[in-house]
Amino acid sequence: MTALPTAAPRRPRSLTWLWQFLGLVIIVGIWWLLTDALKVWPPYVFPGPSAVWEEFSYGLWGSGPQDGKLLMSVGNSLRRVAIGYLIGVGIGGLIGLLMSLWRPLRDTLGAYLQGLQSVPSIAFVPFAILFLGLNERAVLFVVILEALIPVALAVSGAVLNVPPTWRTAGRTLGANNLALVTRVLLPAALPNIVTGLRTAWSFAWRALIGAELLTSGAGLGKQLEIGRSTSNTALVIATIIIVGVLGGLFDMLIRALEHRIRRDYGLEVQA
Repeated sequence: MTALPTAAPRRPRSLTWLWQFLGLVIIVGIWWLLTDALKVWPPYVFPGPSAVWEEFSYGLWGSGPQDGKLLMSVGNSLRRVAIGYLIGVGIGGLIGLLMSLWRPLRDTLGAYLQGLQSVPSIAFVPFAILFLGLNERAVLFVVILEALIPVALAVSGAVLNVPPTWRTAGRTLGANNLALVTRVLLPAALPNIVTGLRTAWSFAWRALIGAELLTSGAGLGKQLEIGRSTSNTALVIATIIIVGVLGGLFDMLIRALEHRIRRDYGLEVQA
């Protein structure tokens, strides 16, 4: 009798975190060696970890040239992306549901959204500024648009991929149109919809930073522009790190929700 293949043992999560921490230590060590120790580049071109840490301390909790401005920028950016993302998810979810239920809308608006998804978010910023002005509304417009498109396409595709037998079963059990949508189609499509929400988050976060670069008002994107205009490379690097960490943390939260839902639906095995 041929033995059935066994599943590969899963690596403990603590071991994964250990390797990630060691990788970070190695990267920072090489960075320190090339900049602070060997001084391969002048500090104003590529500063070392100590200079970047000073920008963190000044901008987040200390006093100095930035005097807490990074912390204020973090708050403003998170507020904008939260508002824009939630509005985009709401509008995009409704549009996606309508596209899945009405083919003419899917064949027209759906095709336009597919084309718009290939346009970089920074390309919408000049239009937003001309249409809404050099203000926060322009930033929110770009964020909403970048969150709306992937959610609409994800909801439409997820609902359309629900097996036809589920629709038939719902009708047989007496579900009307509203009950069929709310109790059959949307719950069945939920795992794929959550995947679309994670994609929408990454699009919205990148759109926010790009829009803040070119518009007024305090934000992480504006901090990048301030660092560029003042030749403060340490501030630029510190802001990039904050953008990456915040984006990664929120992506981890949505990914955890996605894994939880997929496990509940039997689409993944519990780790």
